[in-house]
Amino acid sequence: MTDYSDAGSRASEFLRKYSKFLILGVLVLITIFTTVKPVGTEEEGVVIFLGKYSRTVKPGLNFILPFGIEKMYKIPVQRQLKQEFGFRTKDADVRTTYSSGNFSDESLMLTGDLNLADVEWVVQYRIVNSYNYLFKVRNAEDALHDMAESAMRKIVGDRTVNEVITIGRQEIATEVENHLQKMCNEYENGIRIDQVVLQDVNPPEPVKPSFNEVNEALQEKETLINQAESDYNKVIPRASGEAEQTIEQAEAYSLNRINRAKGEAERFNSLYNAYIKAPEVTKKRIYYETMERILPKIQSKTIIDESGKNVLPLLNLNNSSNTNK
Repeated sequence: MTDYSDAGSRASEFLRKYSKFLILGVLVLITIFTTVKPVGTEEEGVVIFLGKYSRTVKPGLNFILPFGIEKMYKIPVQRQLKQEFGFRTKDADVRTTYSSGNFSDESLMLTGDLNLADVEWVVQYRIVNSYNYLFKVRNAEDALHDMAESAMRKIVGDRTVNEVITIGRQEIATEVENHLQKMCNEYENGIRIDQVVLQDVNPPEPVKPSFNEVNEALQEKETLINQAESDYNKVIPRASGEAEQTIEQAEAYSLNRINRAKGEAERFNSLYNAYIKAPEVTKKRIYYETMERILPKIQSKTIIDESGKNVLPLLNLNNSSNTNK
């Protein structure tokens, strides 16, 4: 018992002797901890003096007044941030895993044709004004979440369910981005929207099988239409080409007949004019030209004189060596 009492008395004496140094050391550590504030390369520090904005400091080692007189909020102004709607990323590694929670209260939306769609999307943004981010809007992150959900519901409410799920996704994302940026500018929350991405859009689970059947029918319809257009493009141009060819041949034949008729008419007129000038000469010339065309085509010929008394012997006109005039 004497040993324990002696140790206690020595400890008490040590504390009385060095308590001032211990307290001073603790104060020094607290002062250093509350005064020295390092700011990362992607951040800037907003310093608050007794609850009022004081200044904004750049990345690096900075100093503020200790013991809570000044406080610093580090804002990641050089980092792209994101908010997820309808799902939550649990682990973004080589193989991303997602939370198994139910977020249908923010993703289930009513379309313009009174159907439901389960819309999952991501808003990517940056903080461009740390002062506005901290002081213009209370809890800017939650406010941005509510604004993004409101903007998405507004744009989806103006579209049909087919547009939301199929062809209108990019247009919807662009309109939501623009509308959300306008809201951020109006609220002056210091946020710039970089991109809105529709991750996945599906009909609600109870009606998904029926919706898939409708989509398959629409795809089959498109396939048949494309096949019909392909057949049309094969047959119609060929038929059009053949029709144009027939028309061109008919026009050529018509032009040929007209030209021949004109030529024959001009020939007849020229003969008539020659006949008027010299009837006997023209008659003989026409007679000789006509006989010259006709006689070579006759297989057998019999030539008699004008009186018909002296009949010439029948000649073998098939013999090419004999010529009768």
